[in-house]
Amino acid sequence: MARVRRVLGTRAVGHTGTLDPFATGLLVVLVGRATRLARFVEQQAKTYLATARLGGATTTDDATGEPLGPPAALATMPGLADVQRVLAAGTGARGQRPPAYSAKHVAGERAYARARRGETVELAEVPIVVQTLELVRYAYPELQFRTTVSAGTYVRVLARELGEALGTGAHLTALRREAIGALSVRDAVTLEQLTPAALRSPLAVLGHLPRVDVSEAAARALGFGQAVRELELGAAADGPVAAVAPGERLVAVGRLQGGAFQPEVVLESAS
Repeated sequence: MARVRRVLGTRAVGHTGTLDPFATGLLVVLVGRATRLARFVEQQAKTYLATARLGGATTTDDATGEPLGPPAALATMPGLADVQRVLAAGTGARGQRPPAYSAKHVAGERAYARARRGETVELAEVPIVVQTLELVRYAYPELQFRTTVSAGTYVRVLARELGEALGTGAHLTALRREAIGALSVRDAVTLEQLTPAALRSPLAVLGHLPRVDVSEAAARALGFGQAVRELELGAAADGPVAAVAPGERLVAVGRLQGGAFQPEVVLESAS
């Protein structure tokens, strides 16, 4: 983030959806007042390209951890049909227990810090949705798959679960985040390519939200944090809604309450 601040000339920089140290791919960086939008970006589904190694689990569920037991015997090598069956069974809504080696907080401390000291860490199960889980390539012991998952899902755990279901054990060896909602890594820039001109409008990262179109007068009222009733809503909404002024300017994110738009996050202050 220090380099981003230097290139863009501002300290108001934040990012969403932390990646594991060994992972690559899309990282959404928010600048200025847009840093207030982090929670709306993080709530979107994410797509990953993952590579797992069958034959043994590790303490961290990835290649940075210590092996848990000896490697599986080659006699246990699953066939392609078995792999496809297990992947097909892995989709849907269910619970997932985050790994001990994670950034989750336990009594004010990161879980991984406690795990590294040898403490037993039991994190509460969280609800997740695995929308897709598709085979890309399989050549034992390597299994590559693409998955789209809800926010808060650990792909490392998915790899471990696949290994358990196949009877071989498994851990993640590579992970690349390809998309967050409609934002794709194909449209991203590298750190070396980053310039102020590369910044996109705040509205571009919230394309998944329903929107209300507001007039300049309403936009000014929203800038004061006031609710407005002059709305043109394309569809009903019971969650966050983007308020958009002429010129496709995102002026606020809020909720519809009693026929009015109540701002929760304001991007344009009234002057």
